Amino acid sequence: MRNLVQSALLIAGMAGLGALCTWMIWGDSAAGWMIVAFVALLIFSPGLSKGTILALYGARRLTAAEFPEGTALVERLSQQAELPQPPELYYVASALPNAFTVGRGGDAAIAISDGLLRVFNARELASVLAHEISHIANRDLWIMGLADVMARITTISSYVGMFLLILYLPMVIAGQATVPLAVPLILALSPTMMSLMQLALSRSREYNADLGAVRLTGDPHGLISALLKLERITGRFWEEIVFPGRRIPEPSLLRTHPPTEERVKRLSELAGGKGVMPWRGPPEWRAPSVPHVRIPPRWRRTGVWY
Repeated sequence: MRNLVQSALLIAGMAGLGALCTWMIWGDSAAGWMIVAFVALLIFSPGLSKGTILALYGARRLTAAEFPEGTALVERLSQQAELPQPPELYYVASALPNAFTVGRGGDAAIAISDGLLRVFNARELASVLAHEISHIANRDLWIMGLADVMARITTISSYVGMFLLILYLPMVIAGQATVPLAVPLILALSPTMMSLMQLALSRSREYNADLGAVRLTGDPHGLISALLKLERITGRFWEEIVFPGRRIPEPSLLRTHPPTEERVKRLSELAGGKGVMPWRGPPEWRAPSVPHVRIPPRWRRTGVWY
C-alpha cells in the first residue's frame, strides 16, 4: 500500500509541477489544456513500441523448442499473475547479466541476456522472471512511460519560460516590468525536480515488483540470491572498470533502483526469519543452444550499452 500511495503522489506531483510551469508562462487556459493533455496521456499509454526497443538491443525470439524450461516457466508465472497472455521471451547476445521488460498487458516481452542465462540457476531465473512479470501485471512500464513524457513536457516548458524571461530582462532592468522571484526559481528547478520524482517513482515500482515476485514464486530467498549474485558480478567487477571509485556513497535520490541491501532486507522480512526454503521448481534446466558471448559489454551503434 505504501508503494502504491507513493506512486500516486509522485504522478500527481509531476502533473501538478508541469501544469504550474505552463500556467506561469501561458496563463490559465494553457494550464487547463496541459491537464487535458496529461489525462490523454493516461488514456493512450505513451512509450516506444516493443519492437523498436528490442531491435535496439538486437534481441531475437526464444521459441519453446529452443528453451522449453524457460517458456514453460513464463507461462506458469503469467497464469498465476492472471495476465491475459504470457509475454514473449527474447534473447540478447550480451555477456552482461540483465533482464528487462517491454510492451504492456497482452503485448509484452521479456528479454534475458546470455550473461544472465550463464550465471543463474533455475531458482534464481524463476525469481527474476517473476519480477519482470510483476512489472507487467502492475502496469509499471505504462506508469514509467507516462512519467517520462510528463518530465519531457515540463522540461520543454521550463526552457521556453527561461528563454522568454531572458527576452523580458531589459524591461525588468529598465523598471518597466517586474517578475516575482519565484517564477525564475520554479522554472529553473522544475527539470531537476521532475527527474528526482522520476527516480523516486522507479524505486517505488521496483519494491512493488519484488513483492509481486515473491507472491508468484513463494520464494523470497530465490530473489535474494539473484540480487546478491547480480551485485557481485555487475556491481563490483564492471563498475570498478567503468566507474572507478564507485564505493563513494551514491545519494539515494539519484538511484534508479533501490540499494540491493534495502531490497534484500525487505525480502528477508517477507521470509519471516525462516531458513532457505526448498526449491519447488525443476531441479535443473537446459540453457538454450546459443553461442556463449564472451565480448565485454560496450556501446553499440544503436546508442545502447549491452
